[in-house]
Formats: sequence, structure tokens, C-alpha cells
Amino acid sequence: MSARHDLAILDALAHRLAQSLDVAHILETALDTLDELLRLETSWAWLYDETTGLARVAASRALPPGLADHPERLEGTCFCLGTYAAGDMRGAANVNVVWCTRLAKLVDDATGLSCHASVPLYAGERKLGLLNVASADWRELSEDELSLLYTVGTLVSLAIERTRLAARDAELAAAEERNRIARDIHDTIAQQLAGIAMQLESAEAFVGANNDPRAATTIRRALDLTRAALHDARRSVLELRTSPLAGRDLLSAVRALPREIGQALGRDVNVVVTGSGMMQRLPTALEIGLYRIVCEAMTNAMRHAGATTISVHVDRRGKRVKARVTDDGAGFELDAVPQTRFGLLGMNERARLLGGALRIESAPGSGTTIEATIPV
Repeated sequence: MSARHDLAILDALAHRLAQSLDVAHILETALDTLDELLRLETSWAWLYDETTGLARVAASRALPPGLADHPERLEGTCFCLGTYAAGDMRGAANVNVVWCTRLAKLVDDATGLSCHASVPLYAGERKLGLLNVASADWRELSEDELSLLYTVGTLVSLAIERTRLAARDAELAAAEERNRIARDIHDTIAQQLAGIAMQLESAEAFVGANNDPRAATTIRRALDLTRAALHDARRSVLELRTSPLAGRDLLSAVRALPREIGQALGRDVNVVVTGSGMMQRLPTALEIGLYRIVCEAMTNAMRHAGATTISVHVDRRGKRVKARVTDDGAGFELDAVPQTRFGLLGMNERARLLGGALRIESAPGSGTTIEATIPV
């Protein structure tokens, strides 16, 4: 294969990678290009999480039956992942069946792989992942082929880092917009509600002096509603200004909600939080959206439904994740709830914006279940 042909393919790869900000698409494009360059039979890509030290398969191409039919063989560590995690792999390298436990399990297969090459992906000193390309003919790649692999790895690393920088810029822009909205709420609605509360307190004192119980009751009710609205406005300002997860994963953040909501409302409720299939982090926007939905559902149950027990379960299966909140509160007639009720409307909108759906089950005296189903 000529050097001119290789350069043409690399140039085409660079252009393809520049057109995408999706990591999965970037990796799939890279694997297709590697096949075109080296005519190898199969390939797969790992993404590495330096925080947990775990790697996951993020893309693959033409996996043999020994791997495609046994996905568990692509789990756990191996020689190449261990070498990479230790920082000893800086360039593309051959790995054969003697070292790789994953390959050793495929030797007896009809399409067994006996050799693969590993290509490390780095952004400076930060580990991004590995590209593995494999062949069933016991062929180790030449130095020129490994050099080509390293060049591909460099292009892919730059593309992945670009997507992460773009995502971070988007998050910073969103944070700035949240702060602007928080300032607007604080400077207008919250201040106005505080002024109304002061006026009602003065009116309550005057009416109390004249011994008018009906007016006093009405003013006291208006004052309670105003204080509740002021509390909600201040809570909205706080939630807009801060990152709701604060570096935590979804389950950890949800487990902290009972204490946080209980402190705000001045009452404790027995809350049980469970989860399954949550070994890997979800996309940030999805985690924040589900967190907000669960928070709203728990707040409603504690504040309005008089619930004494709440259960929360977050379950990820394949390409979907569900968050279910069940309480033993007063419940309500679904048809009797106004469509404009902000809490339910907000949860519906959050689920819809994430491409999912919200399901509500409730009846007077039978508690409420709210379940959000979101595609990953």
C-alpha cells in the first residue's frame, strides 16, 4: 500500500473527525478508517475514566462470535488496559495471545483472534482510552503500520478532546445563563414577595388589634402562601446558581435529597433510595434532568401530600433509564389537577426535553407514583 494512499486516507479521516462533536461517531469513524488502512478484520475502542480507573467499550466493528456472543469477555481488565492504566503505553504496540487474557479465550474459536494492536489515546497527560485492532492470522503489525496507527490515535485524541472542550463551553454558557435568571428572580420576584409579606404582617397586627377573626384568618392564609412562594423563589435562585450534582453521581445526589428537602421544609420523612444498572455515569444533562424530576416529586410528596414514606428507584437497562418515586401520601384525582400546575408541568417538560416521557399514577388516599423514562 503506497504512502500517498495512506496520506489520502488520513486526510479524509481528519476531515470526517472535524465534522462531528459526538464521541461515539468519532470512534466509529476511526475504526472504519483503520480497517480501510490495514485491512484488519475487527476492532473495538475503549473509553477510560481516570476517576474510577475503569474502561468501557464505546464502539466496535465486526466483532467475532467469541466476543459478540459473549459481551462479558469485553469486561474487566487485561494486559493492554493494565499497561495503559500504569502509564507504560505511550505508542501503538503489538499484543499477542500470550499476554492478552481476552485473546486467550478466543484461541479455540473458529474465527479466533491471536493478535491485536493497541493504540493509546491521550490529551496531554490525561488518559482518554484505547483503540484495539485485531487479526486472526497471527500477524503482528510492522513498524510502519504501528506508526500509522499512532497517527490515527493522535487525530482521534484531538477530536475527542475537542468534543469535551465544546461540552464544557456549553456548560459554562448554561451556567452563566442560569446565574442571570437567578439574579432576575432575586431582584424582582423574591424582593416583591418579601415586600408583600411585610405588608401582610403589618395588616395582621392591625386586624388583631380590632379583634376581627375572619380578616385575621384570611390575612394569615395569604401570609402563609406568600412565605411559601418566597421560599420557592429563594430555592429556585439557589438551584440556578449552583450545580445540583456538585460532582456527585446521580444516586449519590438523590440520596442526599431527603436531608436537604427535610431541612428546607422543617420535617423528616423516611426515604429509601435504590438503584440498579448504574455502574457507569450517565450524560450530565440527563443526570441533572432526572435529579430535578426526583427532587420535585419528593418535595411535592413531603410538602403537599403529607407522605411519611417515600421510595426512589433509579434503573438503567440498555438504552433507557427510569427514575420512579412512590409515596404513601394523600394522593389526588389526576383529572382534577389543572394542566398549568407548575410542578407537574415542569417535570413533564424536563422529561420531554430529554426525549423521554413522564407517567403519573395516583388516587385519593392511595399515594402517588411518578416515573420518568429517558433514553440514554
